[in-house]
Amino acid sequence: LIYVNPEGPNGEPSAVASGRDIRETFARMAMNDEETVALVAGGHTFGKCHGAGDPALVGPEPEGASIEEQGLGWTSSFGSGKGEDTISSGIEGAWTPNPTQWDMGYFDMLFGYDWDLVKSPAGAWQWVPVNPDEKDLAPPAHDPPKRVTTIMTTADLAMRMDPIYEPISRRFHENLEEFTDAFARAWFKLTHRDMGPCSRYLGPEVPAEELIWQDPVPAIDHELIDAQEIADLKGAILASGLSISELISTAWASASTFRGSDKRGGANGARIRLTPQK
Repeated sequence: LIYVNPEGPNGEPSAVASGRDIRETFARMAMNDEETVALVAGGHTFGKCHGAGDPALVGPEPEGASIEEQGLGWTSSFGSGKGEDTISSGIEGAWTPNPTQWDMGYFDMLFGYDWDLVKSPAGAWQWVPVNPDEKDLAPPAHDPPKRVTTIMTTADLAMRMDPIYEPISRRFHENLEEFTDAFARAWFKLTHRDMGPCSRYLGPEVPAEELIWQDPVPAIDHELIDAQEIADLKGAILASGLSISELISTAWASASTFRGSDKRGGANGARIRLTPQK
């Protein structure tokens, strides 16, 4: 997943400017600063970037490829076009010395070294540690006995250079348990936020905890209004002085926000009176 240009805004390798882009982008996904750091650092604790060679050797986008290449995704004529010859983001390398292991490797590397700006084999801006210890080298994904230097993207360095992200990153670095819990919660939110209320979850691993981003509607803990009270309410609305068009516009403004796929929006539970809408 790529949410911002990992080389920096418009390809300019400025970590501070990248931090601003990251904050705006993740805020649009309803993620706060702590969730953003957890997602970036946690997600980059695993895996690597792929930029083994000249991006000009990558074929057309799947939609524009020939019919015999349907279902094959992006093809490449660089080497084998896969494995150690893969070109995707253009940045090349793993973030941590143990890219298949959940640990503090990301923050250890981020704060443990100064970083030099270099170009990847694909010509993308990336950062490498200055004089890394041998223990901090990473195994190539397809040739584990070897060891190569780790990398950081400009967006990664924003976790250290941004004045808001930096103290959050250092706090997580000092507490693996807190970092683990924050990542688990942020990742669950990222992958489930479009599913709607808990009633749509299936399986034995559905969490018991109800979270505010699931737009919960409180259980009924009071008596419902009766027919006479409904009539009184209608009378009060009609006597409010609002025109018919204003009443219809208000009702439509609420109902029109409903989305059937995940049951979000709409007037369900009069959610406009509930957190976080109220």
